[in-house]
Amino acid sequence: MGPRLKPKYLADVPTYRSKSLLLALSTAAAISPLIVPGAQAAPVRQAASAPQDASARQAAPTPQDALAWTPCPRPDLGGPATQECATLTVPVDHAVPAGPQLSLAVSRVRSEDPAKRRGALLVLAGGPGGSGVQRLTQRGTKLQARLGDAYDLVALDPRGTGGSTRATCRLPSADRHLTALRSWPAPGGNIDANIERSRRTAALCAENGGPVLRSLSTANQVRDMDLFRRALGERKLSAWGTSYGAYAAAVYAQKYPQHTDRWVLDSVADPDPAHLARTWMRNTGQAVEDAFPAFAAWAADPARETDGLAPRLAQHPALVRPLVLALAARLDRAPKESTTPGTRLTGNHLRQALQNALYGQANHPALARLIAAASSTDPEVRPVLTPDIAGPVPDADAATTIGVICNDVRWPEGRGTVAAHRRAVLADRARYPLTAGFPANITPCSFWKWAPADEPARITSSGPSNILVVQNRRDPSTPYFGALKMREALGDRARLVSVNTTGHGSYLGTGNACGDARVTAFLTGGVRPGSDVSC
Repeated sequence: MGPRLKPKYLADVPTYRSKSLLLALSTAAAISPLIVPGAQAAPVRQAASAPQDASARQAAPTPQDALAWTPCPRPDLGGPATQECATLTVPVDHAVPAGPQLSLAVSRVRSEDPAKRRGALLVLAGGPGGSGVQRLTQRGTKLQARLGDAYDLVALDPRGTGGSTRATCRLPSADRHLTALRSWPAPGGNIDANIERSRRTAALCAENGGPVLRSLSTANQVRDMDLFRRALGERKLSAWGTSYGAYAAAVYAQKYPQHTDRWVLDSVADPDPAHLARTWMRNTGQAVEDAFPAFAAWAADPARETDGLAPRLAQHPALVRPLVLALAARLDRAPKESTTPGTRLTGNHLRQALQNALYGQANHPALARLIAAASSTDPEVRPVLTPDIAGPVPDADAATTIGVICNDVRWPEGRGTVAAHRRAVLADRARYPLTAGFPANITPCSFWKWAPADEPARITSSGPSNILVVQNRRDPSTPYFGALKMREALGDRARLVSVNTTGHGSYLGTGNACGDARVTAFLTGGVRPGSDVSC
């Protein structure tokens, strides 16, 4: 017999907003953005001939007619009726353009008024691992309403992602749960299992990943973006990049400033080229602490007693934090049977669900119901796990996130690093109890078999002054203090719009009219503040 039904808030958990792994190993996904489970891998293809020298390689255009557009509307996802899709072929290794090729899924929604069309706006999802095609599908209608016919809206699935050529590490299912990929320590802070899993993951990726996995990097995504620009026949692109997509957009603006028009970096991370995802991961503890009070206030709001969405967890916001910490500790000692066969709710499952729920208020009801069910003393009440913690991530999605993070920059390695991680995890657990030491934990990157093929880009103030950074002040994934580092690096190239709200993804994401208006005015009319502003 199944569990006896309880009040509405204990049943029918709505699906979380889809989000990528960004930083399945580091910050909370990916980012906000999108996973595409079960997407088909595109085949690796051979090119016919090679240019004769380096200058020819660099100048060789991708012909515009190589993009054979076909209709691909997704009304079930609320996508634009005029959305089209195509396939772009790019080299696995850009230094060998006539070598093995891979396929990128690309998409567009064309402006319907050529007289009003300014150019093409590239929509970049988060990740690493987020599908740009799916993000365009999900946000295209809103963008059309905001931007009118100013742009063709375009997107691509980065290599390794969505409908593009995929990679694999062939990781066992148990190693692909988020609580494993994100390296949550064992109760008490022990990281022995994390060390063993990280070694195993790095070895399997080296054994099974091949050239495609080796090619997954921000540098290659940026090169692919420029081939897409050329295939579109555009001299310049505008862009809206979110989360990891904002970082990739910043790198593009650094490498190809002459091809940037109006550039929006939304929810961006610290661009320190010496650390990259290492810094993003370490920043998560403070980011979650900054974002948690918004959930606590929502969960203690008297409206919860009448709205039917979820239970009121406490009589005052200050009581929600100790409730969550105590529950996580109890689940560490005694995991609770859930409605998902074979998966018990552990303390780390709860912590992971919390981290993901902080991305936006739409996720709060499911988390509150999970907490209420886990707190129940009724043996017939079983928590309904939210989809993000109920099962393993597809192997190709895990491989992409791991590959990009580990290929982008060299991580500390060796015996001393393991000892340093043990110490750091214990210190981080004490400082940031909500994340229990995971931001300081070891990852497969410490045992990665390949050195970075490219030096990480250093973001500088050299380039056109055409960048707008928009950032929520309380972001659980790309915290405000990290975005200030990007703003500082860009200097007079950028202006910052600071949005006084909580959540990940600002433009068209949190409902802040002031912030949305600033971005819309910039993209449609080139109106950029003379100095940094707050909303």
